[in-house]
Amino acid sequence: MDGGKFLVQLLKIVCGFIFALIASSLFLAWGFFQAAHPSEDPVAFATMVGTGLVGASVVGAAALVPAAVLITVAELVRLRGVIFHVAAGGGVAFLLWTLGGPAQVEGVRPGSSVALAAGFLAGFVYWLVAGRTSGAWLGNSKPDLSGAD
Repeated sequence: MDGGKFLVQLLKIVCGFIFALIASSLFLAWGFFQAAHPSEDPVAFATMVGTGLVGASVVGAAALVPAAVLITVAELVRLRGVIFHVAAGGGVAFLLWTLGGPAQVEGVRPGSSVALAAGFLAGFVYWLVAGRTSGAWLGNSKPDLSGAD
């Protein structure tokens, strides 16, 4: 294990998580406000950006634990594929969306496709920043999982 690479990867993980939250929250806010170009309606655009940034903190508070578990798994197993990270982002978003709904809803809760899209976007942004180098700090040798000395 290389300590310098570990610290760099840890910084990438934190920045990737923050950028993923901002991207998904801006996506949700843009869909809610449907703001035009900033020169056409600057107040609506500023409201959308402000709502997206505040929404990122709310989404981040809810997604921190499940995302941390998946990030830890990806780092330890060296999962660097975009498919895993996009699916993990969508899975976390769908999990949070379904847990927040009323118990009487039959079938898929309305708005699930929007929540999935926001999660997929978050997973992709995280992969761009930190996911492509998952586990690089572990070195070149594969861990010995056989238990033999």
